[in-house]
This record gives sequence, C-alpha cells and structure tokens, in this order.
Amino acid sequence: MATSLQPGNVAALFAAMAVLAAVPSVSVLAVTARAASAGFVHGAATALGIVAADILFILLAVFGLVLLVAALGDAFVLVEYAAGGYLVWLGVRQWRARSRGPGRGESDGTSLAGSFLTGLLLTLGDQKAVLFYLGFLPAFLDLDALTALDVGAVAVITLCAVGGVKLGYAYAADRAGARLGGEAGRAMAGLAAAVMVGAGCWLVIAAAIGDPAGG
Repeated sequence: MATSLQPGNVAALFAAMAVLAAVPSVSVLAVTARAASAGFVHGAATALGIVAADILFILLAVFGLVLLVAALGDAFVLVEYAAGGYLVWLGVRQWRARSRGPGRGESDGTSLAGSFLTGLLLTLGDQKAVLFYLGFLPAFLDLDALTALDVGAVAVITLCAVGGVKLGYAYAADRAGARLGGEAGRAMAGLAAAVMVGAGCWLVIAAAIGDPAGG
C-alpha cells in the first residue's frame, strides 16, 4: 500500500508537534512531577499516556468523527473531573509519602499503570485538544487522501515527536531529583505533589466553569 505523505510535510509535522510538546503546560508539569518524585520510568509512563491520548485525538480528526466528539461533550467533562480528582489524590498521596523517604522510586506506592493513567486522563480531559487536532492536521495533511499506512505513519510521528520531547523533560527532572538527597529530595517530592494537586484543581475548576484547561 502506497503512502501519500510527502517528506516535506512529514518533517514540518514532526517539527511542529515537537515544538508544541516542548511548550510549558500542565502535561509537561505532570511528566516532570512524576519523574522528579518517582523516577524516570514513571515520568516515561506519564508521557506514554499523553501520547496515547494524542493519537486517539488524531484518529478522531482523521476519520472525521466530529459528530461523535460533540455527542460525547458531557462525557469529556466527566473525564476532566476524573482527571482532576485523580491528580489531586495522587498529589496528596505523594505529599504524605514524602515524610517517609526521599520521595523517589516506589515510595508513593503509585504503579506504572497509575502514572500512565495520569498522562492519559490529563490529556483526554482537555477538550481543546480535539479542536486543536481537527484544525492542526489539515494544515499539514490532506485528511481525505490519507491511507491506513499514512495514519500509522502519523501515529509514529506523534510518538517520536511528542513522546521524545516529554521523555526529555522526564530525564531532566529525574537527573535533577537523583542529584538531590535528604531534605532536598523531600522538598522536590513536596514540590511535585503541589504541582499535581494544582494541576488537578485547575482541571476541576476549568470543567466547572466550562472552559477546558490547556494541556
């Protein structure tokens, strides 16, 4: 099966996604918070959750499921509440755990699946992401001409561009946390907990006032 993607379009799409992924946002804060408090692997799992949600939104845009997205409007609000509540719970749990150790590794009891869920829910809770991809992709691709191979290629581009940038953030936060010990490590764990609680509260407030949070 042939691909209709042109090298220039692929390069432009990759660069645009990488730049947008690098812009400081709630998702970046979530990745760095998990990496700083629980280690690189947890930051990577959070990044993978973000990429998974991005790919889902891309599929929605490619297959033109705009009406489905509109029909699921209330469900997206519920997801935003769930994401916010989960991040608050995770932050509170991390805050309590910081007093029992340096706040890294498995000290907060959060599984890799939990870290993945953090990134997934955080991104799915951002209703603007749907509109973003619906308007963003057509600037680089002819959605009507995409083949199944093209869709797979776009998913790989997203994985490499968005995932690569988020992994960079996770690595930097993990190295910073690894160099700190004792009280400094507990302070970083406390900061990570505060970031998660703040991000969770922002998602809940945004859902309550009907203004989707940025991710």
